[in-house]
Amino acid sequence: MVRVIGSEGDQLGVLATHDAIERAQEEGFDLVEVAPGSDPPTCRIMDYGRYRYEQQKKKKAGKAKGHAASLKEVKMRPRTDDHDLETKLKNARRFLMDGDKVKVTVMYRGREMVHRQLGRAQLDRVVEMLGAIAAVENPPRMEGRFLSMILVPNKEGIAAETKRLAEEAAAAEAAAQAAGDGEQQTEAAAE
Repeated sequence: MVRVIGSEGDQLGVLATHDAIERAQEEGFDLVEVAPGSDPPTCRIMDYGRYRYEQQKKKKAGKAKGHAASLKEVKMRPRTDDHDLETKLKNARRFLMDGDKVKVTVMYRGREMVHRQLGRAQLDRVVEMLGAIAAVENPPRMEGRFLSMILVPNKEGIAAETKRLAEEAAAAEAAAQAAGDGEQQTEAAAE
């Protein structure tokens, strides 16, 4: 004996197992046990293949939407030069544009620990140079010989930056196109 729920969600009552199976076959569906622990066990008349397909589709959709923001790290020293700092920040900018968090770490060695203000100034410059695409999640904090802070992507700033980069690319392409047209006109005039 099993409690049966119809294909439309209506209660059909308690039926003998073979009667429930026959009823499901008459409708062209499967009899699926949904609550084996209840007394009597509960079964539902449904298209089991379609049910499994929809479950897999929901699972995939959940995975596709969820980009887990990973934590990337950029390391530097208190006296890192400007050009090296720009290179490191180019990587940090790329990480932020991809939606990842960035941990910026200043490493001290030996006597550099005496001049902690240099590392803090370096982190302040990082925040200033990354500007609108980053927000400080954890402010600078000393952890042994390391001074570090965590930056998170700022969605509005990233959208504006993406738009600006697209406009620059379009302008560069237009300039290249105009230069190509100018060369063709010069060649035509020379002939």
